[in-house]
Amino acid sequence: MKKSVAALVGAAVLTAATLVHAQGYPAKPVKIIVPYPPGGAVDVVTRKMAAQLQAQTGQTFFVENKAGATGTIGIMSVVHAPADGYTLVANDTTYALLPHIFKKLPFDHQKDLQPVSAFVFAPMGVAVRADGGPKTLGELIAAAKAQPEKVTYGTGGAGTMPHFASEALGIATGVKFMHVPFKGAGEATMALLSGTIEFQIASTPGIIGQVKGGKARLLAVSGEQRLPLLPDVPTFAQAGIKDFSVVNFTGLWAPKGTPAAVVTRLQKEIAEAMASDEMKSYAQSIAALPGYWDAGTFAKMLGERTAYWGKIAGNTAFERQ
Repeated sequence: MKKSVAALVGAAVLTAATLVHAQGYPAKPVKIIVPYPPGGAVDVVTRKMAAQLQAQTGQTFFVENKAGATGTIGIMSVVHAPADGYTLVANDTTYALLPHIFKKLPFDHQKDLQPVSAFVFAPMGVAVRADGGPKTLGELIAAAKAQPEKVTYGTGGAGTMPHFASEALGIATGVKFMHVPFKGAGEATMALLSGTIEFQIASTPGIIGQVKGGKARLLAVSGEQRLPLLPDVPTFAQAGIKDFSVVNFTGLWAPKGTPAAVVTRLQKEIAEAMASDEMKSYAQSIAALPGYWDAGTFAKMLGERTAYWGKIAGNTAFERQ
């Protein structure tokens, strides 16, 4: 009996300490690791969110880039960080690809990090040169059916999200494209503009500059609705492709064991940020959609996305690293 009372008292003290910690959170600067080089979509979106969180809380939120090994170097630094909410990691849909890119990850993909929230959802678009190529997605698919493995697409490398997304499009339409890998997404875009490849699947924030500059044209975008910034570009469903809906998100994860109250506070701040005119306008300005997933929804969607990419990987000529 005495042991039970002691255990209850201990649990109560621990709960009280956690609540006090959460109520004072954030009491010092919060570091967000971006596991990619500066300038990419994850980096710029995360920096915008960090600035908004800083404005809301009055505490510093700052980004540190730790690139390498498809993001796993930066992820590992957060896996081993104290589980106190002061070190987070940002990523996108690439996180769901990792088990299908590597034979063995240096961390437990499902357990070592806990999802906090996802926000700013960027459709993927099929881009062609503005001054040539097919006029519609239907024309592109027809050309690929007429010449299997002759219509070329470029990506930033094998195992990247655009590679898997392009293969997913081929599976959904029953065609075979030819993959041409480059050293980065930017190099693939330059190859598209020069006519070296025939199309590219890219996130809308990554290609919007070329579209607005009149150098590239989008045949379709993923998602359930047209983008306000690109009202003339149909969704894949509107273009006749019913089974293709790949949308990239940006999200935050915390180390396993981070107090639930701290995660709740972070979710509250992120939800408030995404409800602001500032973040809504920002998302729309980069041809993305503002949105918010809480931790539960985020975890569920990660599970579904990881399983989905597993099916795509199983039908793709890709050897895991």
